[in-house]
Amino acid sequence: MNEKIYKTMSRIGVANLAVGIVTLTTGIAAGTIMIITGARLLKRKEDITI
Repeated sequence: MNEKIYKTMSRIGVANLAVGIVTLTTGIAAGTIMIITGARLLKRKEDITI
């Protein structure tokens, strides 16, 4: 019984670690893209006429 619980907890731990890494990578990529596009918008704000 204890071995079954240990194996289940081990699998859940590995899955949580994998999801955390994917989330971190996605967040860093999204943040970088937002900074780049924001800088481009600020650079070209003079060209926009409303």
